[in-house]
Amino acid sequence: MKTLNYETSLRVYTGLVIALFSLPVVVGVYNVRQIPLTVQNVLIRELIIFALAGVLLLFIKYKEGLDWDSIGMQRPSAGNTALWVLITSIGVTLSFALAFGIINICGWSYGSADPSAFDALPAWVLLVVIVRAGFIEELFYRGYAIERLQSLTGNRFLSALLPLLLFALFHYRTGPAGITIALLSGAVMTAVYVYKRNLWITITTHFLADFIPNIVVPMFASP
Repeated sequence: MKTLNYETSLRVYTGLVIALFSLPVVVGVYNVRQIPLTVQNVLIRELIIFALAGVLLLFIKYKEGLDWDSIGMQRPSAGNTALWVLITSIGVTLSFALAFGIINICGWSYGSADPSAFDALPAWVLLVVIVRAGFIEELFYRGYAIERLQSLTGNRFLSALLPLLLFALFHYRTGPAGITIALLSGAVMTAVYVYKRNLWITITTHFLADFIPNIVVPMFASP
């Protein structure tokens, strides 16, 4: 295991704080202050989160002195990426089926923490939220967190497990059902990322997993 010097370790810890905790802090502030989820407020929230992702990307480039391929954002093979998006999507679909089986057995209810507020939002605002979730959650909890924890610990299993558990627990507002879905689907995407080290696969899969049920299906559903 390569030993990191103090200055390098401090930079990594700083980046991990941004990656692991900035998103739940922003969402938590909205929840604690009970800020209404209007179009304007949701867009402000999403812009803040996008700005934090921008800060992390600049941090990687100019403070860590690394390229973005250090977090799996290299220029990938389009064909291979598309194939693995399909494979990962199948795995995520199976994880959903398993999760909902567990949810039904346990008798848990599942739904958005703010269903009426989100139902009132225009589809294009929901699309912004979905794009943010697909890109930034994968950037934070898969690409950056896994790579930097491995550089600190040298332990691939621990570096994959800790961000996965935090990713799942931060879905607490949707109850045990939401945590279970996030844990199982996240486990599939974590495994694929650790194997392929291509963040574009999990970004695309995450986007599709949110986009299809929340945008595509309602478009074709009966009134």
